[in-house]
Amino acid sequence: MIELDTAVQAVLWDMDGTLVDTEPYWFRAETELMAAHGIPWSHEQATSLVGSALPDSATVMRDAGVDLGIREIIDTLLESVIAQVRVEVPWRPGARELLADVRDAGIPCAMVTMSERPLATEIARMLPPGTFEFLVTGDMVTRGKPHPEPYLLAVETMRRTRETLVHDRVVAIEDSLPGLASARASGVVALGVPNMVALPDDPGHTLWPTLEGRTAAHLHELVLER
Repeated sequence: MIELDTAVQAVLWDMDGTLVDTEPYWFRAETELMAAHGIPWSHEQATSLVGSALPDSATVMRDAGVDLGIREIIDTLLESVIAQVRVEVPWRPGARELLADVRDAGIPCAMVTMSERPLATEIARMLPPGTFEFLVTGDMVTRGKPHPEPYLLAVETMRRTRETLVHDRVVAIEDSLPGLASARASGVVALGVPNMVALPDDPGHTLWPTLEGRTAAHLHELVLER
């Protein structure tokens, strides 16, 4: 029996790499853009940008030699990834099942992603209506992950309709180091599920190898442990 005063009050979901395995789509978009400008782009370089805010990634690519403005680089990457998503959505194992179980348990969910709204909306509309109460996207914040602003904004937004919401009863699910750093700095319970990049063991967050087989009850256990 879950005690109401120790139950999860909300779950905040990263998107790229956590909900959907779009990192290969981003890698392809980056590689094609760099190649169009005659610049080699390695897997290691692409991996180093996982979880970063899009303006930061675009700055790295411009500094590497892409002769475009930051906004133009971002728009080019987004257009490519959206086109790939429309062909196939690569859902992460167990993600949709856990989302459904959390929502069935009456726990509100929000998406917190550094992708911009056009891509986040594309993914959200492929889930049952009402899955996410709202989206926090990279174009809504001044400072992206690893800064805590995205998660602080999500908690603040959720609290408008739930005045009793407290940070240590909110779980954030992430796959990247910048994402975990952002969640931890905001004060919420940080859960890491590694994908393209290995995540370190650390007392400041919990690691699960996969979301497969996980339920809302497992998230309640995380809050109890906190």
